[in-house]
Amino acid sequence: MAMALTSRLVLVTLVAFLAFHGTRAKQSSVSRDRYRLYQDAKRPVEDRIQDLLSRMTLLEKIGQMTQTERTVTNHTNIREFGLGSILSGGGSAPAENASVFQWDNMTNYFQRAAMSSRLQIPINYGIDAVHGNNNIYGATIFPHNIGLGCTRDSDLVERIGTATALESRATGISYVFAPCIAVCRDPRWGRCYESYSEDPEIVRNMTSLIDGLQGRAPPGWDGPYVESSDRVAACAKHFVGDGGTTDGINGNNTEVSYDELVNIHMKAYKDAIDKGVTTIMASYSSWNGVKMHANHFLLTKVLKEQLGFKGFIISDYMGIDQITDPPGVNYTYSVYAGIQAGLDMIMVPFAYDQFIGNLTQMVKSGLIPMSRIDDAVTRILRVKFQLGLFERPYSDNKLKLSVGHDWHRQLSREAVRKSLVLLKNGIYPGSRLLPLNRHAKKILVVGSHANDIGLQCGGWTIHWQGGFGDITPGTTVLQGIQQAVSPTTEVVYSERAKKSLIKDQDFDYAVVVVGEPPYAESQGDNTNLTIPLMGTHAIRNTCRYVRCVVVIISGRPLVIEPYLPMMDALVAAWLPGTEAGLGIADVLFGAYDFTGKLSRTWFRSVDQLPMNVGDKYYDPLFPFGFGLSMGIDGTRN
Repeated sequence: MAMALTSRLVLVTLVAFLAFHGTRAKQSSVSRDRYRLYQDAKRPVEDRIQDLLSRMTLLEKIGQMTQTERTVTNHTNIREFGLGSILSGGGSAPAENASVFQWDNMTNYFQRAAMSSRLQIPINYGIDAVHGNNNIYGATIFPHNIGLGCTRDSDLVERIGTATALESRATGISYVFAPCIAVCRDPRWGRCYESYSEDPEIVRNMTSLIDGLQGRAPPGWDGPYVESSDRVAACAKHFVGDGGTTDGINGNNTEVSYDELVNIHMKAYKDAIDKGVTTIMASYSSWNGVKMHANHFLLTKVLKEQLGFKGFIISDYMGIDQITDPPGVNYTYSVYAGIQAGLDMIMVPFAYDQFIGNLTQMVKSGLIPMSRIDDAVTRILRVKFQLGLFERPYSDNKLKLSVGHDWHRQLSREAVRKSLVLLKNGIYPGSRLLPLNRHAKKILVVGSHANDIGLQCGGWTIHWQGGFGDITPGTTVLQGIQQAVSPTTEVVYSERAKKSLIKDQDFDYAVVVVGEPPYAESQGDNTNLTIPLMGTHAIRNTCRYVRCVVVIISGRPLVIEPYLPMMDALVAAWLPGTEAGLGIADVLFGAYDFTGKLSRTWFRSVDQLPMNVGDKYYDPLFPFGFGLSMGIDGTRN
C-alpha cells in the first residue's frame, strides 16, 4: 500500500514537472516568435539580414526585388506581394505642383501599408533627384552636372549632395537615382548634361556627391554605407559605357575594347564603391552588341566579384524589356536573362504582376536557383538596414522646412557662378566688355532664355522633359540683372530681338540670353547641335548694332563659330537651375570673377564629333580646360 502510494506521488510529480516545463517551453517558443532578431537595431546588420531572410516566403522575396510606379501601387498590392520599392518616374507626382505635405502624405501612405504587412519590411521610395529633388515644386534646383564639372570643386558637389538628401528625406524619399557618373564622349547624346565631363578623372572627383547624399564612409568601410536618417541611398549610373555609344545615340551600342571600357567608362565606379555607394543602375546601352541588362560578365563577374560591390544592382525603367528587339517581345526570356545576369531589383514599373509571376515560376521549376534570389534579397535588405528604415520608416517632420531653404538656394547660387565659363571677352585687345557697368544709363536684355525658369533649368525639372515658364520658384537671368544694376539704370527687355527696337535706342550694351529647349534622354539626341533659329536671330540682330555679351544656356557645347565674330563677350552658363539669375549676375557685373573651366571640348563643327581631349586629330574651337578670367579683385564696379 505504501509503495503504491509512493508510486502515485512520483507519477503526479513527474506529470506536474513535465506540464510545468512544457508550459515554459511553449512560453519560450512564443517569446522567440515575438522577438524578431532582424528588428533589433543592436544586432549586426548581417545577422539581421539572415534572420529576416529565413522567415521570408518566395513571394515575399520576389516582392522585395520588385519596384513599381506610384500610379499603380496601393495598400492592397503592397501587402499582397510584399513590394520592396516604389518610384516616381520623371514628373510622376501626387498632384500638379504638389506641396511638400502632399508628397509626405503619399510616401507615408505607402509606408504604412508596408509596415502593416506580415514581416513589416519598409519600402524604399526612389526618385530621379539628379540636380536637387527636382520633381518637387519649390525645391532647390542646382546646375546640371555638365556645369558642376566646370567648377572642378568636389567639396561644392558634396555640399549639393547633402542639401539634396535633406530635401528628399523631407518628403519621405529615401532613395535617389544619382549621381550619373557617365563619361560623355559625344555631345550629340541627349544625356550629355548629366555627365560631369569627357574626362574620367573629373568624373571620379565628382563622385563626392555620394559623400553628400549618403554621408562619408569611415576609413576602411567595406560595403554600402548611409550615415544617418537624414541621408539617402545613392545610385551610381549607368553601368557601364552609356556615355560612349555610337553617334551619341541614347541606349545605343558602345563599341570599345575592354581596356577602353575600364579606363574611360568604368573608372569612377571603383571610387563610388569605395565611398559605400548603396546601389548601381544598369545601362540601357550595349557593350559590343551585348545588352548591359543581360551582361553576366560585367554585372556579376566584374561589378560584384572583381570590384566587390555589395549593394544591389537595379534595372533602368522597363530596362529588362529592352533586352529583346523589339522590346518586350519575349518577356519571360527578358526576366530570366536579367536576373541571371545579376540584376537584383527590377524597375518594372507597371507590369509587376507579370514580372512576379514569371520569376516565381522560373524559381519553382529550377530554371533560376534560389541562391540567386537569396543573393538579390540579401543585397536589398542590406541597403534597407543601412538606411535605418526599419527604425525610422516615415518622413521626418523636422526636415520639411529644408525644401527650398535659403541656405540651399545660396549654395545653388554659388554653384552657378563657379560653373560659368568665360569663352570670349573683347573683339580685340583692350576692348573687353566684362565686367558689365552696373551704373550704365540704359541696357538691353534680349533672348528666349532671359526670363524663363523652365529653360534655365532644362530637363528633369518638375517634369521628365522639363518645361517652359514659371514651372517652379526661382530667379530668372532678367530678374538677376534687374537686381544687380543701379536703381538709375533703365533695363529694357524683349524676348525677340527686333531691329527697330535695337537700332532706334541708345543702349550702353546688351545681354543676349539664348540656348536649347529643355529635353531628357533620347528626346535630346541631336545630330546638328545648332542654336534654335530664334536664338541665332537674337545674336545677329542685337550684336550688329550694340555691344553685346551672349550667354548660352545649354546642356552641351553648340555650334557658335559662325556667330563668334559678332560677339563682344561669350559665356557658357550650361543649365544653371533656379538660382541662375543671381549667380550669373554676380559674375557678369564683377562681384566675382569667372573661375569655370570647360569640362568638355567645344567643337567647331559637328563633323568633328566625336572629338575628345587627347585625340590624334584635335582641333577644337575651345579646348578642354579653357576658361578666361576678367582679372578683377572681386569688388563691384
